[in-house]
Amino acid sequence: MQAKFLMNQNLYKQRLLVEEREVSARVQRAMVDTREPVDEGAHDVGDESATDELKEERLAEADADRTVLQEVRDALKRIDNGTFGTCVVDGGPIEEERLVAMPWTPYCLRHQRRRERTDPPRRPTL
Repeated sequence: MQAKFLMNQNLYKQRLLVEEREVSARVQRAMVDTREPVDEGAHDVGDESATDELKEERLAEADADRTVLQEVRDALKRIDNGTFGTCVVDGGPIEEERLVAMPWTPYCLRHQRRRERTDPPRRPTL
């Protein structure tokens, strides 16, 4: 059992490293895109508003990606210190299905549900 888990950890580590590169690249692209100057040639209030809205969306996506990037890096640290696959709340095992779907998850399903009840995700409002 231990040998299989170590083998799976190597596979998870490879997946996490790929995810880290991809998410990091998305964050970098978003930051470059939002810094690009507005084309002054086609300048009207409607175009400017649409451009601002698009930049805000990109910044929100980059912010979400930065959160995932930190979670991925934290998971890589857990692999290095031998705690990967255990819930950070109580040290119990994280369900393999969760790790397959989202290898950077720090919580078992029970504790994730508890977190979502007490701290629901924020949604934009008007």
